[in-house]
Amino acid sequence: MKSRFIDKFIDHVDRVGPEELQGHVLRIVQEMGFLEKVFDALREGVIVTDEDGLIHYLNLAAGELFGFDRKDAIGQPIVSKVRGLDWEKLTKSRRVVNRDLEVFYPENRYINFYVAPLKDDKEGELEGFVLLLRDTTQSRQLREEEIESEKMNALTMLAAGVAHEIGNPLNSLNIHLQLVQRKLKKVADDELRQEVNELLDVARGEITRLDLIVEKFLNAVRPSQLRTELVDLGELVRQAVKFLSSEIEDRGIEVKLELNPAVPDLPLDRDQMKQVLYNLIRNACQAIGSDGVLQIEVDRDDYNVSIRIADTGSGVTAEQVGKVFEPYFTTKKAGSGLGLMIVRRIVREHGGEVEFDSEQGKGSAVTIYLPRIDKRMRLLSGPDEKVHEEEGEVIEVETIAEKIVQEGDVK
Repeated sequence: MKSRFIDKFIDHVDRVGPEELQGHVLRIVQEMGFLEKVFDALREGVIVTDEDGLIHYLNLAAGELFGFDRKDAIGQPIVSKVRGLDWEKLTKSRRVVNRDLEVFYPENRYINFYVAPLKDDKEGELEGFVLLLRDTTQSRQLREEEIESEKMNALTMLAAGVAHEIGNPLNSLNIHLQLVQRKLKKVADDELRQEVNELLDVARGEITRLDLIVEKFLNAVRPSQLRTELVDLGELVRQAVKFLSSEIEDRGIEVKLELNPAVPDLPLDRDQMKQVLYNLIRNACQAIGSDGVLQIEVDRDDYNVSIRIADTGSGVTAEQVGKVFEPYFTTKKAGSGLGLMIVRRIVREHGGEVEFDSEQGKGSAVTIYLPRIDKRMRLLSGPDEKVHEEEGEVIEVETIAEKIVQEGDVK
């Protein structure tokens, strides 16, 4: 990249004395060092290239966003350091271009960036390009959470309407069917009575099915009160597998359990976590179909306990992975599309999170992360408080005011 100031300085360097030359060089170095400090202080990334896309400068933020050292990047083509850039297309217009980019290393982030041409002020000759990069991961996540919250609010309102508009007629139908059955007992024709009873059984069965659909829908959207107790997750997994053993055996599925005995008991709602495990194991069995492998792992790290349920089914496409937690989205012919939504709601009420991974043709895996300490609520200490925590248990909370009272300074 050309620098007019440096070119002019070189042209006149033979006319400058040693002392003046040293002063000019020192000033250049100081100004460059100052500007470098300014750019390194920016939270936004800055990359400067020549007109061919060779990197001439980048600040610390840009290196951190893409996970490379700027000393190694200087002089390298930008396309070799920032994968996925169509540099020729981005710079072809010689105008400011705004784009979004998703990066996966050193961590998954969303980045919004501008590519702007650098031109000489007098002649308008192109000297290079500057990329201004902004990490939009957090704002994107907040926007997605807001959208999800709006969806949940809409579903909650719809659930109330469903409960009223469908629940009451179902109760009325049940009552009238009971009245019909009572009057049917007085009918003398045994054959007719048996035939009508069979029809009534079908009608009652359909009412029960509709009632269950309404209840399942309500459970998916309405908040619930957790009734927690210390639960052995390994034992809970064994109970869930035993409960569904008939379905597992009928399909010829091999179950592999890896349950870390060092996993601590967690304060959980036992019934709701059973529902989570039942849903996930059933989903995995249905995805496998028959003669596959179901692997369930329970493990721990310093912060979380994890439950991973993996199957050897057909998996889903990359596009479908992003939709699995959306209401009514399902890849099954007879699925309601509420199972994973219920799972995530229950896990989040426990302060945890759910991840879904899948590769088409190889299978899927759902991983639940449950905090080893209660993260549903945290008391923030004030400026005069000192809080010691160990494994989520508050050992001591002492304020200056309490200390004064204990020492008898307040009368």
